[in-house]
Amino acid sequence: MLPEITNPTSLLLIAAVAGYLLGSVPFGVLISKAMGLGDLRKIGSGNIGATNVLRTGNKKAAAATLILDGGKGAVAVLLARAFFGEDAAQIAGLTSFFGHCFPVWLGFKGGKGVATFLGLMLALYWPVGIACCLTWLAIAKTLRISSLSALVAAAASPLWAYALGAPEIAALAAALAALIFVRHHQNISRLLSGTEPKIGQK
Repeated sequence: MLPEITNPTSLLLIAAVAGYLLGSVPFGVLISKAMGLGDLRKIGSGNIGATNVLRTGNKKAAAATLILDGGKGAVAVLLARAFFGEDAAQIAGLTSFFGHCFPVWLGFKGGKGVATFLGLMLALYWPVGIACCLTWLAIAKTLRISSLSALVAAAASPLWAYALGAPEIAALAAALAALIFVRHHQNISRLLSGTEPKIGQK
């Protein structure tokens, strides 16, 4: 019989490792290979996320990648909350994001974390998650630039956390937003130069 783990630090460490492992599952790569679309890392931008999957022209594969990448962030948060509490949920959300961006299975070369970010925000506090998703959709619909939509949604997330009554997740939201900006540094350069491709553009 396994001993019961009650040390708070140990519980948080378990949540962190589990969150990372969930986040590191490269669904975009797996789905692309399973559907005969080739190695996603050699297509388009080489990113493993849904936006690059869409560049293959397969909308079903892109939608599946989006749902699963968001789902793994949400599952990491919900499982950690159920077993270890709210602090663990936030840590698992953070490490699931790191897992997607730096997956051990792909030599730590992963995606930019936007879908995972939206999924974990929905699980942490769904009104904030919904607000972030709507922000992304509003920018995407009007300007049709995925990276700009992600940057605006991420930047707005700590503000939404305060506005919608969840200040306890604002710090995490701000940290994730900063990481998303770092992961999008090349996109930011292209946005400034006016060369960033639009949604659906190869």
